[in-house]
Formats: sequence, structure tokens, C-alpha cells
Amino acid sequence: MHLPRRALLRAAGAATLILSPDAKAALPQGLVRILVGFPPGGGTDVMGRIIAETLRKRGNLKNVVIENRAGASGTLACEALKHATPDGTTLLFAPSASTVQPVLTFRKLPWDPRTDFAPVTMTGTVQTCFVLAPGLPVKNFPDYVAWLKADRRRGSFGSTALGSSTHFFGLQLGGAFGIELEPVGYRGAAPLISDLAAGHIAAGCGGVSDFLTHHKDGKLRIVITSGPRRGITTPEVPTIADLGHPDQASFGFYAFYAPAGTPAPLIAALNAELSGATMEPEVKSQLLAIGLEPEVSTPNELGKVLAEDIERWRPVVEKSGFRVD
Repeated sequence: MHLPRRALLRAAGAATLILSPDAKAALPQGLVRILVGFPPGGGTDVMGRIIAETLRKRGNLKNVVIENRAGASGTLACEALKHATPDGTTLLFAPSASTVQPVLTFRKLPWDPRTDFAPVTMTGTVQTCFVLAPGLPVKNFPDYVAWLKADRRRGSFGSTALGSSTHFFGLQLGGAFGIELEPVGYRGAAPLISDLAAGHIAAGCGGVSDFLTHHKDGKLRIVITSGPRRGITTPEVPTIADLGHPDQASFGFYAFYAPAGTPAPLIAALNAELSGATMEPEVKSQLLAIGLEPEVSTPNELGKVLAEDIERWRPVVEKSGFRVD
């Protein structure tokens, strides 16, 4: 389940992208709304605001605002994008947990990212991670596996969103290491972190960006991540590939989308501006600090990654039997 890092070869060059006069003219000159499907203060919102502020500073998009459309694991913002006018004034900033897994888990999804969205650019990749409560008498994932096997009633883990990669990665771990893991749904990372700190639940699963600060502060322990290689922000933490299951490795990704039907020249201009803002050194540093590894792409590359990721997760979701009415 590898997510190829197709855009690495052009990432360095993206930082120096300069819009041509024609591209500048193609960018919207009025208010540009960036839809975020999660509440203010969460990881996706913080990332979106970092990029929005940089866009304003660059001056090619002068009036950029974040519009939070929280709810239904980010899918309300996705539906709003589908119905937006395709003129570049409404964009979506979303994690793959909101654009990939819902296609596979919702019985009736009123939008399809492959047909209702116009890909603009990837923003970065993030690994999913498994974390342990600070009071647990184990220090690493193999010890946790042994602890669970000693008493299989201990296998509950919190997921920051049922039906997302943070749910299904936990199930993958259970299958790969022969342990029974039972997901418990939470409404985001904050309540899960609170329960982990209080010892109400032994383990949890979410994006590295959800837990990185708490891990570094010693308030909980990230013990395994989902990638084929160790994360830039968690070099001390082994991956599922390191522990013997490279075929189960995966990345999540964040990206920008416009409504389907947005003219190609406008998509190209938005791609150049958003990619340039993302790869500015200060922005890269800020994104890395919260767990996102910056990486940009062409619109076509993003569309291909999106479609391929849906098919990669399909057998995992189907095996779980999880569905949302």
C-alpha cells in the first residue's frame, strides 16, 4: 500500500516557481475561500491557515480566508466544494482521510472526488501512527503486542475518526501482528489525547500531526508509524515496514482541490501559486513542526494518487465490513 512520492523530484524547483503575467491575470482577484472540513484549531485547520497567510503575503491572491465546514469526518466541506462555482474562488484543503475512505465507507455519498473535484496540488504527506498511554507498562510496539497477548481484553484503541485511515491502520496492525484490536471512535484527536493522558484507554491511532507535540513532550508515546520509511519528524520511531510488514505500508496526504469544471489555465495558475507558497522555507518548517512532510505535485499526479489510493484501501475496508449509512 505504498503511496509513491512522485513529486519529490520537482519539489525543490517548486519553491522558486514564478507566475507569468498571464498566470497572474488568471488568478481570482476577489475573495478566495478555502474550505476546511474540521473545526478551528485542529491540524488540518492550522495547516490551511499557515498556507493562507503565506498566500496573502505573496500578494498574488490578496483576499484569502479559511471557511470551516466541520462535520461528518470532513465530508461536509467536500460536498460544499462540489456545488461551488468553478471560477477559482472556492477551494478545498483536505486530508486523504476525507477524500479517499468516504468513497469506500459511505453507502450514499453525494459527491465523488474523482469526478466532482478538479485536483490542484498535493501539499504533503503524513504517516498514521499508533500511540500508547503514558501509564502503560510497555515502551515499544513489540512489548505492546506481548502485553495484549497476555490478556486479549486489553485490545481497545481509540481512532480519531471511524471510517478513516486512523481506523483501518489499527485493524491492519491487528491482522499483521496477530492481535485483536477493537476500534473506539472519537470525534477528533483532542478527546482521544485527553483519555489517553487520563488512562481511560490504553492506545490510540491517528495522524502523526495529531500526536507529535505530545510525543515529544513525553505525554504519550508514538510506537509505530504506517510508512515504508521512517518519518522526518519521527526518525526514532519504527515503521510497520521496519517491523516486518512492508506490504502494509501507506501514507496519508493533504491536498488542494477546486470544483470540477474549473478551467485548465486557472488550475495551472492555482497550482503554481499554492505550490510556491507551500514550498517556501518558512512554511515548510512550520508544516514539518506539526507533522506534515511538504510535497507538491502537478494536478494530474494528484488525480492519479487519489484514484490509486482509493483502490489500495478498497480491500482493507471491504474486509472490515465497516459502512456508514
